[in-house]
Amino acid sequence: MKKEELIAKLTGVKEYTNTVSIDFVLAALGMLEEPTTKIGLTQELADEIANKIESCLDNNSDDLVDLDSAEFELNYDNRIELSRAEVNVSEIMEHVVAIIDDFVSEVEDLQVEAYNENFGSEQ
Repeated sequence: MKKEELIAKLTGVKEYTNTVSIDFVLAALGMLEEPTTKIGLTQELADEIANKIESCLDNNSDDLVDLDSAEFELNYDNRIELSRAEVNVSEIMEHVVAIIDDFVSEVEDLQVEAYNENFGSEQ
């Protein structure tokens, strides 16, 4: 039963009597449905997350490679080639986690809004 249905039911009872028993109200409240707002990971959302992660990593690319670990070789035709460089995994993960946290916050905000729409705010 939704909030609107409960209000309609209580209004209907009000037409017959000025008093409503507490047992009736408790039984009606027990029949209220919890909001079932389910927010899953859609392809559109996955693409948006991937794009934001890519953009973040592009903007912070200087932090992602440990420049002190870079090793170079001089090839036979006097070309300098990068032979080894370590990736700063912890720095990458900090950026990825920050992006995901932003999306988690947005989802939590949407869930709070949905709850408040169904049950009203507690304030």
